[in-house]
Amino acid sequence: MSDCNAYIDANRDRFLEELLVLLRIPSVSADPAFAPDVLRCAENVAANLKAAGAENVEIIETEGYPVVYGDRHVSADLPTVLVYGHYDVQPADPLELWDSPAFEPIIKKTELHPEGAIFARGACDDKGQFFMHVKAFEAMVQSDALACNIKFMIEGEEEVGSAHLEPFLEKHKEKLAADIVLVSDTGIIAKDIPSITVGLRGLSYVEVEITGPNRDLHSGLYGGAAPNPINILCEMIASLKDEDQRITVDGFYNDVVELSDAERAAMAKAPFSEEEYKKSIDIGAIEGEAGYSAPERMSIRPTLDVNGMWGGYTGDGAKTVIASKAMAKISMRLVPNQDPDQITELFTRHFEAIAPPSVKVKVTPHHGGQPAVTPTDSIAYKAASMAMEASFGRTPVPFRGGGSIPIVASFENILGLKTVLMGFGLDSDAIHSPNEHYGVFNYFKGIETIPLFYKHYANLSRS
Repeated sequence: MSDCNAYIDANRDRFLEELLVLLRIPSVSADPAFAPDVLRCAENVAANLKAAGAENVEIIETEGYPVVYGDRHVSADLPTVLVYGHYDVQPADPLELWDSPAFEPIIKKTELHPEGAIFARGACDDKGQFFMHVKAFEAMVQSDALACNIKFMIEGEEEVGSAHLEPFLEKHKEKLAADIVLVSDTGIIAKDIPSITVGLRGLSYVEVEITGPNRDLHSGLYGGAAPNPINILCEMIASLKDEDQRITVDGFYNDVVELSDAERAAMAKAPFSEEEYKKSIDIGAIEGEAGYSAPERMSIRPTLDVNGMWGGYTGDGAKTVIASKAMAKISMRLVPNQDPDQITELFTRHFEAIAPPSVKVKVTPHHGGQPAVTPTDSIAYKAASMAMEASFGRTPVPFRGGGSIPIVASFENILGLKTVLMGFGLDSDAIHSPNEHYGVFNYFKGIETIPLFYKHYANLSRS
């Protein structure tokens, strides 16, 4: 890999600048106003794949935003790796909380990143991470070090639930045939503590609407007799958890598999400082389900959170009204064996049942995703572990992540492929938040590590 590393070192400035160009494109899939930019971003990805040495590069239409595909076949005797990533990003709101414009990337030094971090929406999730694979691929091609056949599938709808990707997989099974899927959309525990994600939570996401009177009412004339949808919504949401922070939705925990004491003890070996965690997000104390540690609450336990809530008057000054409607967006992170459709149904039934007769309730399901667990005894996992150990100088820790990547379960169900989650982000990267960033160290450490994965995976596949 010395030739590969030499190529990476010689092209560091260009590799960084090309990422900044990609980050300047506001490819926000959730907002139709950005549709032209999302399509422009797909074109940029395709151009970068071609420039890196990919063949058969296509921008393939779906019912939503397109998938960018490219491949490079080396030999029928070598294994094939399908690389997945996404070029769409979360909305940048609230814009006023960014220290610099979200789509004008800058590199600045921080306490955690003395060599600099790239600040921009999508820097870590997932442009910076999938672009590592494009640049690592380029380095392998130019150094004649490509040890596996490679296929790229970079989608544009991950941040809105990948609704059109399963039909895409069904339609293109032959094109996407591979031996393993490689994804970098996760993270490591710390810059000096590598880890490989071996589990992801699923997701059920709903929007709720409470309607009371047929119009906004004067709070003096009607207050005390007319139902207040905002008050009622607050009360209903508050009742969704008990005093031990357990979710009260009937049947919610029926399919949750409890980890053994031995499994929990193994998880506890991963470094975690409660004090550093509190300091990193500026809170006075942690909270969550009784009987579980903070890392367990964030990975192996299901959760329910309000992601947004609105209704009534929120402008300057005072307006004394009882609002006709109140709304909220609620997400539930799920663990293996929990089915998102079933959980959505259970939540809907429960939420309708706890509403007082004075209001009407509407629950609208949004996107969801299946939980996933990846094996640690596969040659692909071993290859990832060996690659990280070689680049970091330390054996990576297997780790269950708290986020969701809906497509991982689909890869297995539709394509019959397991996934290796070899990401390089940090919890402190502020993904989905203002001032998202990605360490320059992490970016290049990923580019350095990825070729090692291919080398070890090819070697282990022969044995």
